[in-house]
Amino acid sequence: MNPLDRILVDSARMNGQPCLRGLRLTVRRVVEIAALYPDPVERRSEYPELEDEDVSQALRYAALHLPDQVLSLDPDALVA
Repeated sequence: MNPLDRILVDSARMNGQPCLRGLRLTVRRVVEIAALYPDPVERRSEYPELEDEDVSQALRYAALHLPDQVLSLDPDALVA
């Protein structure tokens, strides 16, 4: 089985952004949802169409496609 078989890229859907299955949810949005709803039960209640494997593959896809670099953060910028 393809470890990222739920991720689809189609220039005719969502401006070519990587999406999950036939859903109109981009990988970026699914990663955001995973961060906002770390509890799978709560996440499922908010997004019943989103399966655990969708979240897992979106996180793997993001990890594989993000540049591997160290960024220095300005500590003053972290204070709101």
